[in-house]
Amino acid sequence: MTEHTIGIDISKTHLDAFRLEDQTARQFENAPRGFRALIRWLGQTPVARIVFEPTGPYHRAFEAALSGKLPLVKVNPLQARRFAEACGTRAKTDAVDARLLARMGAALKLEPDAPDAENLLVLKDLQVARTALVKERTRLRNRSHVQVNSVLKRQIKARLTLVERQLAELDAEIARHIACDKALERKREILCSIPGLGPIAAALILTFLPEIGTLDRKQAGSLAGLVPHSRESGQWKGKSFISGGRKPLRDALYMPALVAMRFTPDLKAKYTALRAAGKPAKGAIAAIMRKLPETANALVKADRVWTEKPSCL
Repeated sequence: MTEHTIGIDISKTHLDAFRLEDQTARQFENAPRGFRALIRWLGQTPVARIVFEPTGPYHRAFEAALSGKLPLVKVNPLQARRFAEACGTRAKTDAVDARLLARMGAALKLEPDAPDAENLLVLKDLQVARTALVKERTRLRNRSHVQVNSVLKRQIKARLTLVERQLAELDAEIARHIACDKALERKREILCSIPGLGPIAAALILTFLPEIGTLDRKQAGSLAGLVPHSRESGQWKGKSFISGGRKPLRDALYMPALVAMRFTPDLKAKYTALRAAGKPAKGAIAAIMRKLPETANALVKADRVWTEKPSCL
């Protein structure tokens, strides 16, 4: 029996679905009632994959409702766009996008994602909210430095106080959810033993790299988008660059890498050597950032905390 590939374009109010094998298109409400209607439409037909793009807050309810029940495949929007360009498709509508996602899933034989645990979905929502508050805090701090009106300065100060309180509440809630899961709590303990990684960075890694401890060294760096890509053609050799991966994870590793570089002799020596070899500062820092998830993954896999190497006398 043929297994079907479904492409779904998700917007704020509705889902555009396209079934590749019989070229059937349907539209559903982006709400629990629509999710139930989608399941009824699929019926008893075997489904190989349902391909969709993340769309900020609009895909979260869909993913939470159907993860574990249907074979969902979440694809990078940039990769989907490049697939469309490779197919010669310039038009961009919800219906066209759904058709292209189905074609992409079938052509590349995309494998369904492992369903996220309910606790992980909650942690992702909390981390997204925390990121928004951090951006708001930065914006308010920047405004406070240039604001001269006393009334506006007072209002900015009051908003900053509120944001700080909300951040503290979110940090406590994130810590509580991690503590409720013994496996996550043990991983957090291991991560926090690594120089540069504190509770906030550890929580971000556990949220956006849930596979930690099951990866090989290259996969850990690649998922963070920190593996350099070479550009060469004939005699020409361009600069290597990093791209892709999970941006929240990559962002979370920047400050810990700077701290680790200062206080860990091995990483400090590595940075110095890279700079001496002509590596740009950003490239050298990216190499240190890559070491953090690689080290964390190895330690979690071995179920042991970080210990400093004994110095050679």
